[in-house]
Amino acid sequence: MNRKLILSILIITVIVLPLIGEEMNSQITSELTSKLEAIETVKVGMDTLWVMIAAFLVFFMNLGFAMVESGLCRAKNTVNILAKNFIVFAIASISFWIIGFGLMFGDGNLFAGLKGLFFVKGADNSPAVADAYSGVYSALNWTGVPLFAKFFFQLVFAGTAATIVSGAVAERIKFHAFIIFAAVLVGIMYPITGHWIWGGGWLARLGFFDFAGSTVVHSVGGWAALAGVILLGARSGKYSTDGTPKPIMGHNMSMVTLGGLVLWFGWFGFNPGSTMSVGDGSVIAHVAVTTNTAAAASIISATVSSWIFQKKPDLSMIINGALAGLVAITAPCAFVSVGSAAIIGLIAGFFAVIAVFTWDKLKIDDPVGALSVHLVNGIFGTLAIGLFAEDGITGTATGNGLFFGGGLKLLGIQALGTGAVAVFTFAGAFILWLILKIIIGIRVSKDEELKGLDLGEHGGEAYSGFQILN
Repeated sequence: MNRKLILSILIITVIVLPLIGEEMNSQITSELTSKLEAIETVKVGMDTLWVMIAAFLVFFMNLGFAMVESGLCRAKNTVNILAKNFIVFAIASISFWIIGFGLMFGDGNLFAGLKGLFFVKGADNSPAVADAYSGVYSALNWTGVPLFAKFFFQLVFAGTAATIVSGAVAERIKFHAFIIFAAVLVGIMYPITGHWIWGGGWLARLGFFDFAGSTVVHSVGGWAALAGVILLGARSGKYSTDGTPKPIMGHNMSMVTLGGLVLWFGWFGFNPGSTMSVGDGSVIAHVAVTTNTAAAASIISATVSSWIFQKKPDLSMIINGALAGLVAITAPCAFVSVGSAAIIGLIAGFFAVIAVFTWDKLKIDDPVGALSVHLVNGIFGTLAIGLFAEDGITGTATGNGLFFGGGLKLLGIQALGTGAVAVFTFAGAFILWLILKIIIGIRVSKDEELKGLDLGEHGGEAYSGFQILN
């Protein structure tokens, strides 16, 4: 072999082949990158689809609340209650968009978000609405769905908190007073306590857990409602002179039943949807089963309790029993076993029934049982994490609850958070209701109340042409 041939082979070996290999490596790397990007795009798309479907289910719960509340009240107030439930989501949408979302999830301090109000530009000067990862909403960067998907999902939760208030103050609240209160609740009060827990605030730093909102949504709505009920007073004729409560029956239990089933259905968006990802289907399935199990156990418990205390199984108690179990499992659904969920449901159903009688003894008039369902069981469900949590049961490091060898640490943190939210929300709501009472009045006249708010507040009837006896 001559020197020229050897030299040519060496040149090919040393120079040409590496160049060919580099080009091939570059091509392979490019193809792999493209495929990984495509996989990520599909994943984000699937996650987004799941989050939006869950949000639509939660939005559908507005119908359930409207039917339950109107059915449990008298026919002469049906239009008023339906109008409140219809407009409240519109008020919530604008209020949460303008300021609430930023206060809740914007970067700020341990008390409230200070950036991202009105969806202003992010810290890197890119539009916050298009910047889901490096903008001003760091508390939501754990999920990769587009920012507007995150916003809409959180919006339907915020609207639920205001809807809870509607039922408790039914049959004597001025329409415009409720609208103003709902706007402030969703725009300011709800987001601040929400920031403490879901927005990276001080309770989150302490290790407070609330997976889908027993406190963030339900207790907040319950405390706000309780303040309003106290300042409004009871409905005319609800209590005799000696304080004995008189039953004021709802006018359409078929509507209540349908509404209850709508809410039960919608809760499968409320709780499983809070995963905000389809990455681990086992978590979604676990949450769905704990949610359903708690609801079922609570229905049985409420039915038995009602049968014992009222001598008959009251349908309204049965339906509210389902809702009580759903509220109670909302916080711990991803942190407890299915067996624990059943126990939580059994306790919740009993609490729902007992609470109705307790509120009546205190002369706290709640026409639909919202306080018994959302406030009482929102508190219980939050504390249940400290009792029944099993560390890492769905991958979250919560620590164990009291009944699983964790001692009092987690229960203490849950109690602290529950108390802090209670004080802030009740005090803020009471002050707001009081201001409204002084400035514009919050209760309709006695004559209007007796004739019905449908005619007095809206000039129309739900059942025109029918003789209404109550």
